[in-house]
Amino acid sequence: MPSRAPRLPLVQEALSRHVRELAICNDCAEMIGPVVSPPPIVSRVYLVGQAPGRHEGALGRPFAWTAGKTLFRWFESIGVPEAEFRTRVYMAAVCRCFPGKTRGGGDRVPSADEVAACSRWMQREIDLLRPQLVIAVGRLAIVQVLGDTRPLTDVIGEPRSATVFGHECDVIALPHPSGVSAWFKTEPGKTLLARALANLAGHAAWAELRKSVG
Repeated sequence: MPSRAPRLPLVQEALSRHVRELAICNDCAEMIGPVVSPPPIVSRVYLVGQAPGRHEGALGRPFAWTAGKTLFRWFESIGVPEAEFRTRVYMAAVCRCFPGKTRGGGDRVPSADEVAACSRWMQREIDLLRPQLVIAVGRLAIVQVLGDTRPLTDVIGEPRSATVFGHECDVIALPHPSGVSAWFKTEPGKTLLARALANLAGHAAWAELRKSVG
């Protein structure tokens, strides 16, 4: 069972310090800043993406461009619009800076060393928040959270109980909502995404989130 939620004032103070420290991180020479981080929102729902795109740094928030529009359409379809989600859920990422582009034009996949260096921030966030539900968006996040390297067709769709950075919680994996991906637009991805969103909508932590939206 998920552990008891920590005391709110203490967590809020510690999380605020954490976000300030995170904002000045420059550990990875090839990453392109600034660090993209959400406000210090204390929540039992924790979303983790892969890494910011090239627009998120300037805009100062995660999932602020094309992929974000798709992601928030998914969430709005199950009762939580973007504005409410952003003020009620802690939005993290495996890596917090833009990795840059490859020669082919796509976003560079962070190296194993970069992922390892940035994992300390996620470890601290999980320790502080003790989330009841983790939403892992995209393959890099799924591997980091679940250690599951199987194809998305074997991972997307069903909730999992897992130990994430030493904390027991439920995990629901979603495909990355990238505009260049056709995975969630064709079968079986389309059906598996719908199943994942239905399970998300039925989770107790999401129900509480939706209730807070009114």
